[in-house]
Amino acid sequence: MELVRSSGILLHPTSLPSGRLGDDAYRFLDWLAEGGQSWWQMLPLGPPDEFGSPYRTSSAFAVSPALLGDPNAPVRTQEVEELVARGPFWTGEWAGYAGPGALADQVRFEREWTALRTYARDRGVRLIGDVPIYVSDTGMDVASWPELFAHGEVAGAPPDPMNANGQHWGNPLYDWPVHRATGFRWWVERFRRVFAHVDMVRIDHFRGYVAYWAIPARSKTARNGHWRPAPGRELFHAVERALGDLPLIAEDLGVITPAVYKLRDELGLPGMVVLHWAFGGPPTNLHAPANHPKRAVVYTSTHDTDTTVGWFSSLSKKQQAATGLDSVEPNWSLIDMAMQSRAELAMVPLQDVLGLGSEARMNHPGQMHGNWQWRFRRGDLTRELAARLREETARGRRLVTNR
Repeated sequence: MELVRSSGILLHPTSLPSGRLGDDAYRFLDWLAEGGQSWWQMLPLGPPDEFGSPYRTSSAFAVSPALLGDPNAPVRTQEVEELVARGPFWTGEWAGYAGPGALADQVRFEREWTALRTYARDRGVRLIGDVPIYVSDTGMDVASWPELFAHGEVAGAPPDPMNANGQHWGNPLYDWPVHRATGFRWWVERFRRVFAHVDMVRIDHFRGYVAYWAIPARSKTARNGHWRPAPGRELFHAVERALGDLPLIAEDLGVITPAVYKLRDELGLPGMVVLHWAFGGPPTNLHAPANHPKRAVVYTSTHDTDTTVGWFSSLSKKQQAATGLDSVEPNWSLIDMAMQSRAELAMVPLQDVLGLGSEARMNHPGQMHGNWQWRFRRGDLTRELAARLREETARGRRLVTNR
C-alpha cells in the first residue's frame, strides 16, 4: 500500500453531536474538506458492550444499529435478501443471535453508509476503520463458531512498569490450529466486511498477531499469564490472497519485540508514533520527530490517551518547559509538530483541534465506567477553525489535490 503525504481527523461517529450518523456526519465531512483533511478515522463500528466500548463488540461483522441516523426507515424484503446474498457467511448467524429486525438494521446502515461514503469521496475524504483483535465472550462469534475459540485461557496484557498486575481483558482467545485448518476463512470474511465500509484499516494490538498473552481463565489478574505464538505472517498472507492488497495500519505501540517490527515491515505496513511520548527517553525514542520513519502514522494523541491539553496540564512547570511547546496552546504546537513530521500520514483527534482538556478524553484503559461518552457540540466546528487547520496542513505539505 502506498501512502500519500496527507492528514486527517480521528473522531468516532458516537462523538458527533447526535451520537449517530445523519446530518451531523455530513456537516463534519464538509468541515474536514474545508480544513484540507484527506481522512476521517474512526473506532470499530460494531455493537459496543454494556459500557459503550467498541473494542468488545458483540459481532465482528454486524454494525451497531445505534449509529443509524434514521432507525425507522422502511426496509423492503428484497433489500434484506440482497444483504444476505452479499454476506452469506455472517448474516444468518447475526439474525439468529440478534433476533427479528436485526438484518433490517444492517440494511439501513448499508444504505446510510454508502451515501455518506460517496459524499466523502466527492470531497476528497477517505475513511479509516479499526479492527479489534478480540471479540466479546458473550457475542455472536463465540455463539456461532465456538470451535474457533480456545478454552481455559483468556486475553490480556502482561505486567509492566505502569501496571504491576498487567491487564486482564477476559476476551476469548483464538484456537489458531482450527483457524489454520479452515484457511483462516473467518478472518478473510471479517476483513472483507470491514473493507466494504472503509478505505484503510488500523489493526488493533498488532503485536498479538505475533505472540499474545494468555491468562488462566480463573486468574483474577494477568500476572500468571504466558506468551503463546500466533500465526502472523501466515494469517495476513491468507487474507491477502483472498482479497488482494490490504491497506492496513499496524498499531504497534507499547513494549514491542523485534519479531513484531519484522512482521510489520515484511507486510509493508506503516506503524504508529504518538507525540505525547516524544519528549525525553533515550536518543532512539521512536516517538521523537527526529526518529519518525517516513512509512508511519503520527498522532498527537489517541483515543486511549489524555487529550493534548489535558496531558500538558498534568506536567510540572519544569516538564512543560522542557517540551518546548506553547504553554497557551500546546495542542496547536503538537499539531504543527505532527504536520511537519516525516511520517506520511498525520492524524489528530478532534479534541486536540478544539483545544479541549481531560473532560473530553475518550477512554481510560483499564477503567470500565465513564468512557466512550464524549461528543462535540454543534457550533464547535467553525470556519475559522477549519481555516487554521488548513493553514497548518498546507505548511506541512499535506494538502492533497486531484484525489
